[in-house]
Amino acid sequence: MSLILDAVAVTNLGLIRTNNEDSAYAGRRLVAVADGIGGLPAGELASEIVITALRVLEETERVDDPAGLLKATVEAANRRILQVASADPARDGMGTTVTALLLQGSLLGLVHVGDSRCYLLRDGALAQVTRDHTFVQTLVDEGMLRPEDARFHPRRSLVTQAVQGHDYTASVETLTAKPGDRYLLCSDGLSDVVTDEAIAAAMRTLPDLTTCANALITLALEAGAPDNITTVVADVVEK
Repeated sequence: MSLILDAVAVTNLGLIRTNNEDSAYAGRRLVAVADGIGGLPAGELASEIVITALRVLEETERVDDPAGLLKATVEAANRRILQVASADPARDGMGTTVTALLLQGSLLGLVHVGDSRCYLLRDGALAQVTRDHTFVQTLVDEGMLRPEDARFHPRRSLVTQAVQGHDYTASVETLTAKPGDRYLLCSDGLSDVVTDEAIAAAMRTLPDLTTCANALITLALEAGAPDNITTVVADVVEK
């Protein structure tokens, strides 16, 4: 049995921002989303650097460790971001989140830095695969904040890990892909304003990928969309 990803990516400016700092890629083996930080134009450049580095992996030959390859590729992009930022003081502090999946056989490598997210819909149940690298998530983990209150915390967007040209700690994992699985990668422009329950309903009831991805964008817009919104929806299918 040979598996591929059937995937689409949709992005939207949102209702308040004047530029889109999100970047994404949807391929047959690779899906990724990156949410730039550092203000315009630096944030959008940082996210583009990471996605440009990752998309090369779509055409790589067979690898035994897709998660390790993702990790090494993001590290190389991190060094590139440092070079670009060092050459122009206006770009100082630029960086990005990144969440990416790379399929090899029945294995899915995952790399995650920041507060973009990966969700998995399997057998009708939605699970958040990644853990946010944020100050607010640390408060939740330490029992100082209830999970249901995290969405409204004034510092909810403060990330504790980012691909910013300096040291960071990525979450790296290897998942097992199953035909029928549906993955969602998204920037926090979706997850900050749309509940997991609403995300699950759209993922479960809208089989067409483009319709589903656009419906998730619409949910964020209806909730006020203060940030850029990017959704990548990918089905694991047999080739």
